[in-house]
Amino acid sequence: MSRYRGTQAEENYIKALFKILEDGETSVSTNALAHEMNTSAASASDMLKKLSEKGLVDYAKYQGAKLTKKGDSIAKQLIRKHRLWEVFLVKTLNFKWDEVHEVAEQLEHIKSEKLVNQLDKFLNFPKFDPHGDPIPDADGNMNYRKQIALNDAMMGELYEVVGVKDTSTEFLKFLDNLSIKLGDTLEVTQIYDYDGSIQLKLHQNQSLTVSERVSKNLYVRKHA
Repeated sequence: MSRYRGTQAEENYIKALFKILEDGETSVSTNALAHEMNTSAASASDMLKKLSEKGLVDYAKYQGAKLTKKGDSIAKQLIRKHRLWEVFLVKTLNFKWDEVHEVAEQLEHIKSEKLVNQLDKFLNFPKFDPHGDPIPDADGNMNYRKQIALNDAMMGELYEVVGVKDTSTEFLKFLDNLSIKLGDTLEVTQIYDYDGSIQLKLHQNQSLTVSERVSKNLYVRKHA
């Protein structure tokens, strides 16, 4: 396992690169990275050069960036810590799922491998975090499951809510107000061509209509 000891800024960029690549991109442009990090393209370019010099990123100007094997390993270590801490905060300290991200952002930079492995054991080796994202194990393996965005669901089928694409506080609180949470079962009863909104049946046949924006940010899988 890598003994890399970088700055928090470097680690945040490495994690951002992994997140973009995890969404299916083959390489990451400077502009995409800058957008993810909420910074300028020049700052993102400077950081990519620095990470490239350390052997963490393959980067060529105008061709985008990819994580090297070492960079990928470090990213997974960071994500493992972040998502385990989110589970801990929700299950043990009764944080809400919209409250954990910023705290986990701080805790993910703790270096102790023993602490992280003991945390994993204490939590009984969870596979997914409170937002439905997979948690890498100690070797960097991740359990990806078959899931689709709700806006790709078929009418008349039963689905289980398994994750969210948008993890912002605003969206998670919005779902709370709708009483939608991970593990819920729902059925798509109507899809409106006019604006892409979807009518759902859930919670003891409760009827609910959600916008296309909501349905694009909610992950489901066919109910077993």
